[in-house]
Amino acid sequence: MKIGICSDHTGVEYKARLISYLLGKGHEVMNFGTESTESCDYNDFAHPLARAIESGECEIGIAICGTGNGMALTLNHYDHIRAGLAWNTKVGFFVKAHNNANVLVLPARFISYRMAVSIVRVWLETEFEGGRHLRRIGKILH
Repeated sequence: MKIGICSDHTGVEYKARLISYLLGKGHEVMNFGTESTESCDYNDFAHPLARAIESGECEIGIAICGTGNGMALTLNHYDHIRAGLAWNTKVGFFVKAHNNANVLVLPARFISYRMAVSIVRVWLETEFEGGRHLRRIGKILH
């Protein structure tokens, strides 16, 4: 699977480690930055990730910032992006199973790296349930 990933300065360490994890699982990874712990704007990295998913360049994405909210707010402005913020594995499961999130957003300031990996693993392994959830997703842009 081709996965896009981005972060701001607060998520750069988790992003680097998650790239290694994902490559080790056989995924192809596109890194949309940042590479620095110097303060930066999350939007500058969320926009290229969203465009890559919308164009088909990446199948899904992972975005990391301090609370996750900035990335999620930016990403969800795109018509074909469903970015779900997850802070534990149960939420990671539901953002895929019920919301079919094509971008997983992680709050680096509020979870450990170990939890981040667990959330990513669950999210990648979970299938969208469809049914009533498909109807609800159809109402997001209406």
